[in-house]
Amino acid sequence: MLLCFLTACAGTTHSPTKQGTPTKPTTSPVTPSSPATFTVGSSATHHYEYVFPDGEMDVFDMDQGQALVQKIALPTTAGVRGVVASPVTHMLYVSYGSDHGAGGSLLKYDLLAQNIVWQKTYAHGVDSMAITPDGQTIYMPDGELSDDGNWYIVDAHTGNDAGFISAGTGPHNTLVSLSGKHVYMGGRFSPYLTVADTATHQIIQKIGPLRGNGVRPFTINGQETLAYMSTTGFLGFQVGDIQTGQILYTVPIQGFSWDGSGPTDPSHGLSLSPDEKELYVIDWANNYVHVFDVSQVPASAPRQVADIQLTRSMHHNESPCAYDCLADGWLQHSRDGRFVYVGDAGDVIDTASRRVVANLDPLYNSRKMLEIDWQNGVPIFTTSRQGMGYVTAPG
Repeated sequence: MLLCFLTACAGTTHSPTKQGTPTKPTTSPVTPSSPATFTVGSSATHHYEYVFPDGEMDVFDMDQGQALVQKIALPTTAGVRGVVASPVTHMLYVSYGSDHGAGGSLLKYDLLAQNIVWQKTYAHGVDSMAITPDGQTIYMPDGELSDDGNWYIVDAHTGNDAGFISAGTGPHNTLVSLSGKHVYMGGRFSPYLTVADTATHQIIQKIGPLRGNGVRPFTINGQETLAYMSTTGFLGFQVGDIQTGQILYTVPIQGFSWDGSGPTDPSHGLSLSPDEKELYVIDWANNYVHVFDVSQVPASAPRQVADIQLTRSMHHNESPCAYDCLADGWLQHSRDGRFVYVGDAGDVIDTASRRVVANLDPLYNSRKMLEIDWQNGVPIFTTSRQGMGYVTAPG
């Protein structure tokens, strides 16, 4: 195991670019219209960002200056924990309520009909789930404060539990691979990122141990060879080899420090660019997002190449908020790689200029978001909450 290569620990050969003190940008208003109606008759692909503060869903048009085009009230005031969508079934799911014990709930929403299909409350908690590409199965962690380590296998049609996978204490974050063959499960109090086969639901790999006792936000590349993971108590991230399970690099943020205050994970947000050349990393302590060149990983360590100052501080509590209100942060790339959305700060970063080009108020009070693309009145693509890689063949 290699814990901190020289290039990762002793600085970079490229001087990071620090932006000047930013001002909060604004978005341009447009006539509100739902994607389901606005895109009818259009063969062009329309890109929308969906944001989920407690009790509502806000939709922003990426192609029209991040303008707010739709706001929908949802019965999720008990606290949103996760969101997934399926273009195949045109359904969207929001988990909310308890993150331990009984009282976790799941809402199913029809994106075409624009109505709630059902709501289901479980005898267990819920958290940030993932859905298979065919839209048939949801893997639901039963909550970061749960000690049983269970991810429930949920029938997306009915919402019923069909079994569970035990994969690490504090079931919290989840990701399904692009192929749909594997589910990645991160327990808040587990030092290993756990991988299971979605056909057999058997655990096939554990990646770690991480330097901190807990897997926090993580992402993977499209070929499932590399995992990028943040961990409790560390301003930075680690890179894991999915095939061997070993940690390849431990990468601290250079030129910035953390005094241990605030969230237990100061880098609570990682997003890999779709082309897998850059990794964006949250820095809660200093209100920055850092950019790393990861184009040469695993042959060489990630290189810190830019530091982007946020226009609004993450040192606040989300509002409205049922519980778990401390703004931790989150990052998600748009599928085309144009933008990075910063949860709990509201900023939208243009990746070409590495500058903040918009600030979305609902995103200042939420870290649950994803992209849904529409064409001719139907959804055709969605990201997950995680900004993951989409390169599926060797370069």
